[in-house]
Amino acid sequence: MIDQQVVLITGARKGIGRFLVEHFAGRGALVEGCSREAPDWSLDGYTHHQADVTDEAQVKALISAIGRRHGRLDVVINNAGVAAMNHSLLTPAASVDRIFATNVRGTFLVCREAARLMQRHRFGRIVNLSTVAVPLRLEGEALYAASKSAVETLTRILARELGQFGITVNAVGPTPIETDLIRGIPAEKIQRIIDTLAIRRLGRFEDVANVIDFFVRRESDYVTGQVIYLGGVS
Repeated sequence: MIDQQVVLITGARKGIGRFLVEHFAGRGALVEGCSREAPDWSLDGYTHHQADVTDEAQVKALISAIGRRHGRLDVVINNAGVAAMNHSLLTPAASVDRIFATNVRGTFLVCREAARLMQRHRFGRIVNLSTVAVPLRLEGEALYAASKSAVETLTRILARELGQFGITVNAVGPTPIETDLIRGIPAEKIQRIIDTLAIRRLGRFEDVANVIDFFVRRESDYVTGQVIYLGGVS
């Protein structure tokens, strides 16, 4: 890999995002991250931006700032996301707008602006976050799964469009992990999901990082347009 990779992680304030910040910073990368709110922590080698990925002007400013500071961007991990676990008949229209704005529009804007910077050096690794809710077609997660299905399609098409620039685009679909995203979900529902997996346990941050590490390796230049689900989901 390039010495001191420049890595951008969206939704970096907590959960998977924070773990990935610490993971890449611990390997000596120059890590940039963003979230709507400021984090209550700091880390050597890490720069945080308060930015909303659904806002085009803010995303452009974010990528421009990274370009000015480092002159390049090697890895982008689109981790920012929101979910709503509710029956479709009880879901307000506002939830549609909120979920698709962050999960689809936000992912697209970051991918587009990052790719514009990456193509200058004919190298880039983009990893988007999906979910096992897509293949499992989980009841109560219609909007969340639909938005992540869109992210998967976006991933596959961007992979074809950006391959000529040395940029790969892949996705990882975690199982439920102990984060704020699932803490409001009844334990029995989480257990039903776990019972459908080949490996019957909650996911760990390390599981997600392991797949991302593979995708972002320089040697993975022939791997693009792929979605890897964790836990043995097919």
